[in-house]
Amino acid sequence: MSATAVDTEVHSRIQHFYAHQMQALDAGRFEEYALTFTENGSFQHSPGVEPARGRAAIVAELVAFHERFAGDPVRRRHWFNHVALTPRPDGSIRSTVYALVITVRPGRREPEIAPSCVVHDILELDGDRVLTRSRSIFHDHLG
Repeated sequence: MSATAVDTEVHSRIQHFYAHQMQALDAGRFEEYALTFTENGSFQHSPGVEPARGRAAIVAELVAFHERFAGDPVRRRHWFNHVALTPRPDGSIRSTVYALVITVRPGRREPEIAPSCVVHDILELDGDRVLTRSRSIFHDHLG
């Protein structure tokens, strides 16, 4: 298998970006999470649901999605691993990531680990910043 390498500094920046992006999501800081997308970025995270387009729509989608946890003191952790990066001719970077969502509830030692997903991002480097132009998430259990 042959893959075009990205600079190790860029790979490190993207790993750092993902760590902060996922921590914002897991902490319910949806506005901060949405700011990691381009102004007109798209975010498709649930099967069969149209992508949210633009930062305000991303926030609204996340607020609506997380309503299912109202009254449930759940903690969710998004675990990104095996980050594969491929430069694109327009200067953006295609990122393919394996992701697990881990759900923990107070008083329960055993976490629920589901779903297992593959995340497909198009990332833009804007000076020192990394921004997500588009994100599509595919759940492994759906084939």
